[in-house]
Amino acid sequence: MSVLKSASNPTIIRELYDAFTVDGMSLMDVVWEQQRYHESRRWSVVDFFDRIDPDAVSDRDKVVAWNAGRAELTTKPGADRLTRLADKETRAWSSKNPVVANIMQACGTWSRYWNEEEAFHETSLNMLAQRLGMPIVDDETFIEYRKVFPDDDMLRTLTLLAGSEIVAATNYSWAAESAEDPALQEMFRRISSDEIQHMTYFVSFARALVRSGEYPAKNAFAVGYLFLRNEGELAGSSRETIESRGNTHVNWWDHLENLDDMPAVDLQPANEKKTSMFLVALKRITGIEVASVDEVEAKWMELAAAA
Repeated sequence: MSVLKSASNPTIIRELYDAFTVDGMSLMDVVWEQQRYHESRRWSVVDFFDRIDPDAVSDRDKVVAWNAGRAELTTKPGADRLTRLADKETRAWSSKNPVVANIMQACGTWSRYWNEEEAFHETSLNMLAQRLGMPIVDDETFIEYRKVFPDDDMLRTLTLLAGSEIVAATNYSWAAESAEDPALQEMFRRISSDEIQHMTYFVSFARALVRSGEYPAKNAFAVGYLFLRNEGELAGSSRETIESRGNTHVNWWDHLENLDDMPAVDLQPANEKKTSMFLVALKRITGIEVASVDEVEAKWMELAAAA
C-alpha cells in the first residue's frame, strides 16, 4: 500500500480558522486539500458538446445559454482581483497577525481553481450559444466584460462574491429544471453545483476572517443588505433603475436581457430561494442569525452603531 494514499475523501475546509489555530495545519496542508477537492470535481466541456443535440435545444434554452455565457465573461476579472487583493492583504497581515495572513494566502491560492472552473463555464456556454445561432460575443463586448473589479475590504468582497454565486447557482438550477435536452440539463446542473462549491469556499474564507476578530461582522451585513433590500442587487436587470458602475467594471446581473426575436424568459428567477440562501450564508459567516431583510438592515445598523 502506498504511504502517500490519502485517508479521507477530499472536502472544503469549512472551519479554516480552526484548521490553522487548533488543528495545526500549514498552508501546504490546506492547499493540498484544495487540490484534492478540485481534482475530484473536474469535468469535460468537450464531452457535453458531443452529447448535446442542437435540434433538441429550445429557443428558451438558447436565450438562457446566451445570457449565461456573457455573464461568465466577468468571472475572470473577479478572480484576478481576488488573487491580487489576497496577496496584498497577506503582506499587510504577515507581521501583525500571521493567522489572518494564512487565511488570505489560502484564499488567493484557491482563486486559481475558481478561475479555471469558471473558464469551463465561460467557454462552453459562449460557444454553445454561438453554435446554436445566437448573436456572437464581439471583441468589444469581450474586452468590456473583462474589466477588473476595484478593490474593497476583503470581508465585503468575499460576501459579495458569495452572493453572486448564490444568484448564479439558483439561476443555473432553474435552467436545468426547464431544459429540454438531457445533456444540456446535466451541464446546467453541473455548473450550478460548481457555483455552490464556490459560494461555500467564499463563505469559509469570510467566516475565518470574522472569527479572527480582525474583520467586523457589520461589513458582511452591509453587503447582505445591498443585495436583499428592495431593488437591491438580487433583482439584477429586472430593477427599474440600475446603478451606474461608471467605467470601472461590469456586474453580470445588470446585463441579463431578452432578445426581440426570441421568446421572453424570466432571467431573475426564484428570488425567495436566493434570499433564503443569503440569510443562511450570513449566519454562517458571522454566527448571527437573521430571518428577514428587515432583520438584516436592523442588525447592520446595530453593529455599525456599536463600532
